[in-house]
Amino acid sequence: MKTADKNLGLYIHIPFCKQKCAYCDFYSLSNREDRMDDYTDALCAHLAETAPFAAGHAVDTVYFGGGTPSYLGEKRLVRILKTILKKYRVSRDAEITLEANPDSAGDWKTLRALRKAGFNRLSLGMQSACDAELAEIGRVHTMAQVRAAVEAARKAKFENLSLDLIYGLPHQTMERWQENLAAAVSLAPEHLSCYGLKVEEGTPLFARRDTVGLPGDDAQADMYLYTVDYLRRFGYAQYEISNFARADRESRHNLKYWMLEEYAGFGPGAHSDFGGVRYAYEKDLEGYIRGVREHTPMLSENDRIPPMDRDTEWVMLGLRTVRGLDPREFETRFRRRFSCFLPFLGECEKAGYALLENGRWHLTPRGFLVSNQIIGGMLDALAADKLRRAEAAARGDFRVTLE
Repeated sequence: MKTADKNLGLYIHIPFCKQKCAYCDFYSLSNREDRMDDYTDALCAHLAETAPFAAGHAVDTVYFGGGTPSYLGEKRLVRILKTILKKYRVSRDAEITLEANPDSAGDWKTLRALRKAGFNRLSLGMQSACDAELAEIGRVHTMAQVRAAVEAARKAKFENLSLDLIYGLPHQTMERWQENLAAAVSLAPEHLSCYGLKVEEGTPLFARRDTVGLPGDDAQADMYLYTVDYLRRFGYAQYEISNFARADRESRHNLKYWMLEEYAGFGPGAHSDFGGVRYAYEKDLEGYIRGVREHTPMLSENDRIPPMDRDTEWVMLGLRTVRGLDPREFETRFRRRFSCFLPFLGECEKAGYALLENGRWHLTPRGFLVSNQIIGGMLDALAADKLRRAEAAARGDFRVTLE
């Protein structure tokens, strides 16, 4: 068999959930169980017809996200995964993740069947250890169900478990967040994702944002800095702004996004970066099913991006990770000097927002708190350098363009 020369991640969007959460702005639908079979048919057909384009790739990560993938049910999930395993060249050590809500992941026999089918990583949406907080944001599970789901996952032989938490919830105090974090750590997951609550326009929580007692920016910042320090003490190393893992348990699939590696998404609202093209499907369940059946257009975005034009993405995504930016990689990849960033990075270093370690620039925890501003400053420096080079080229001064 010919050895694949590239790796590829697959993202499978499952847009069904039992109940829409008050803060959620992802494309998901409740009370649409009647469309699950047709959607599964469409996914399997789309995966099969796309597979030939990935013949030169080894699929080393598969991620079922949502929505609530576990709500789709064991048989449909297994069918989709079997289609992938049959049609794609899946690596023996591929990371295959299933997102699940605790209320739909408490049956260890179901989880065992999923584990035997090939799923080897489970990501549970815990969000809080406080039932009152969970109810406030529209979650349909309790902390007791979180514990039951973790117990079921371990009994089913899942050895790679992730928990999601949200800080900055309505009326949340630092003490309550500390209790939530301690409760999560006591369950001994291999990975933790801790996100600051963002109140997105169009969500039910946005309409109530002025009356639900949301913690201010300073309070959220304190929760974040506490999280970084607390998790480090318990062996969870930060590797991205919101993600922490024990050794060798980072989410390999999510790292693809941050390292500009290739991935192909399937389902309404799913995004892809594959074959030099960034594209996304319309957020329309019926349109997706119809598009697969009738081979009609489904894309909402479709942009071919030359490799040399990915410098802004490289900066933006790299600064989200503790790994940070390697000047030599930038210069090799984009054939320009990294020096245009150094004055600004020097200012960030003096302010305690960035560090140069082992030849790489990365943000500190305090830097991550203002990462949007720092990324903006970096992109301004890049734009200024491009303008300087363009003006020099127009003058015929090619010494600048060769710097």
